Amino acid sequence: MAQAKIRRNGRAVWKKDLKNGRGDITTGSGALSQNEYSFGTRFGDEPGTNPEELIAAAHAACFSMALANTLNSQGYNPEEVDTKATCTLTPKDGGFEITNMKLEVTGRVKGVDQKAFEAIVREADKGCPVSNLLRNGLDIELNAVLIQAQPIMQQ
Repeated sequence: MAQAKIRRNGRAVWKKDLKNGRGDITTGSGALSQNEYSFGTRFGDEPGTNPEELIAAAHAACFSMALANTLNSQGYNPEEVDTKATCTLTPKDGGFEITNMKLEVTGRVKGVDQKAFEAIVREADKGCPVSNLLRNGLDIELNAVLIQAQPIMQQ
């Protein structure tokens, strides 16, 4: 039996020109509600969000879930998966393009060694929907660090 498609949405409203304007971003779930973004939040250090950090956060969240699932499917029970994603926006031909996504993954997993963990991270990347979306024309760099889970102390 086929599953129904899952649809999620977001909305952005922008007012005025690029350098002097401002906008707000809202997600369908309400997790973000009229969060401000601007030229200064994207290309400077003003407080607020920007599209690249939202893409990075989405990629980190998706990848952490994909890795937890891949570990579990191979018989490991992850205690924690922590993914930091860094999205690189590079000047090009008078504009900009996203050229790189770097994923720094830390896992706390009992019973797996570093080499096996790295292989599982690569496999999870193949199953991550956001990685698969971004992979077309984008360099995705993966760095994986395993932290051995501590045995549970008997009391």
